[in-house]
Amino acid sequence: MSKEPKRCAWAGTDPLYLDYHDTEWGVPLHDSRMLWEQLMLEGFQAGLSWITILRKRENFRKAFKGFEPAKVARFGEKDILRLLDDPGIIRSRAKIEATIHGAKVYEAMRERGEDFDGYCWSFTEGRTIRGNGRVVPAQTPLSVTISKDLKKRGFKFVGPTITYAWMQAVGIVDDHVVGCFRR
Repeated sequence: MSKEPKRCAWAGTDPLYLDYHDTEWGVPLHDSRMLWEQLMLEGFQAGLSWITILRKRENFRKAFKGFEPAKVARFGEKDILRLLDDPGIIRSRAKIEATIHGAKVYEAMRERGEDFDGYCWSFTEGRTIRGNGRVVPAQTPLSVTISKDLKKRGFKFVGPTITYAWMQAVGIVDDHVVGCFRR
């Protein structure tokens, strides 16, 4: 009988959450489109639990055309109404519109020659920040800085707490706790 590895307590026992913890959370991500997708999903998570988003992630990907920013940036009112009628996603007009707007911001950055991966990781000079493994904050001075910059660029639903959760998810921060096999 194999013994379960020790994990961060938040991973619980749900197989989907366990897989997310074990294979994604805190792993440095350097794919611009995936970084943007994760940021948009974190925005949808605002006020909800992350497991809700994980359970709906494939539905989100289908509804938002694979989170291809160039496609999402062209969404109009007809698409918004379609998304508001889709029970497979979070049906919040504000969050849907924020995602469409976020795609436009992403595309404007790309058109200026600004790589989203390079932008995201520029705040840490390409390095992962390792938490102390004991206290996991909800936000940090760096997440406040990044949040302000994202907002200045036009992104929405990117407050310091959402931004910090995104930083953890994409490996800009490694907050696996002491004793977790992923630390």
